[in-house]
Amino acid sequence: MLRIGLLSDTHHFLDEAIFRHFESCDEIWHAGDFGSTDIASRLADFRPLRGVYGNIDAQDIRSTYPGKVRWQSEGVRVLMTHIGGYPPRYNPAVIQELRRDPPQLFICGHSHILKIIYDDKLKCLHMNPGAAGKQGWHTVRTLIRFTIDGPIMKNCQVIELGKR
Repeated sequence: MLRIGLLSDTHHFLDEAIFRHFESCDEIWHAGDFGSTDIASRLADFRPLRGVYGNIDAQDIRSTYPGKVRWQSEGVRVLMTHIGGYPPRYNPAVIQELRRDPPQLFICGHSHILKIIYDDKLKCLHMNPGAAGKQGWHTVRTLIRFTIDGPIMKNCQVIELGKR
């Protein structure tokens, strides 16, 4: 069993409450737009960190984190990228890969819109944690916390950090 803290779009701002909310997590996953290496370092010092770079991230983040990453976590096939869209309106850059080799969990950020949707066609759970930072047009900063237990993803919690 693995407890995951998922966030995205911190945009140079890391709310201290994130550490409290992710205290029970085994890993932190960041779906891009860190904003600075300081954000990534602070998260990685707290818990093991997986991440992808986003469209605002500079070369220092891009040289450390890929634009897209696939892995297995507790037997669940995961694909994470920053700009991915959502079912059924996926980004053209990822739709072919999703169809060719569908993950069980597809994670992206970018839109600043929190979405958790099951895609019946691909048999894939889509998660976008919204935005945890203060830049953007979102009104509430959000995170997701969930558990992967063998092939099952469960105990999904949406956490609101407060107004932007």
